[in-house]
Amino acid sequence: MALLHRAEVRPTKLELLAAWLPDRPWFEGDPGAEVERVAAYRFDDPAGEVGIETLLVRAGAGPVHQVPLTYRGAPLDGAQQWLVGTCEHSVLGRRWVYDACGDPVYAAALATAVLTGAGQVQEYFEVDGVREVRAPSMTIAVAGPRTAVVPEVNPVLRVEEGDPSRIVGEAVELAVLRRVGEHLDLPGSRLTGSWEGQSTALPLAYVSPR
Repeated sequence: MALLHRAEVRPTKLELLAAWLPDRPWFEGDPGAEVERVAAYRFDDPAGEVGIETLLVRAGAGPVHQVPLTYRGAPLDGAQQWLVGTCEHSVLGRRWVYDACGDPVYAAALATAVLTGAGQVQEYFEVDGVREVRAPSMTIAVAGPRTAVVPEVNPVLRVEEGDPSRIVGEAVELAVLRRVGEHLDLPGSRLTGSWEGQSTALPLAYVSPR
């Protein structure tokens, strides 16, 4: 479950991405174009400390890009190169926003979601003590082999930025597709997604044993 807050965030997530995306080696689009949100989904951190959200965004007439993000209340040690930026949340205070491919909490959540079929978490707003369900903006599903026991991802041995971006652990390798719709024939267990205007499910990520 993801409990969300009706809050002001400055700068917004899309403003952070507008400044960060053009420098990514996998980005395609007009660097000066406005970044728009296409859809999003969330995973859960069992410890309840890290927010995990994946945004699908587009810049101008460019392709749909997949950007997983983690939100933390303090800097992540050794992850400066994965920092997208910081923002001020009117409820939670300062938040450090990371490209989630460099965050081990995301790696574990992605492996669990794909290999067990856990999928995305339900999102809620809490208003005057009453929880209101937030309708999902997309549907995700998994295909391929599943397992009752998820191989250990941590420690993460290395992260290779590119399309796909690869997260390499001791027993498993995860791949996050950055330009959605350009990779269709994939190995292993796969995460797929569809959203309004995109009725055919497209691959988002895959997990392979090492």
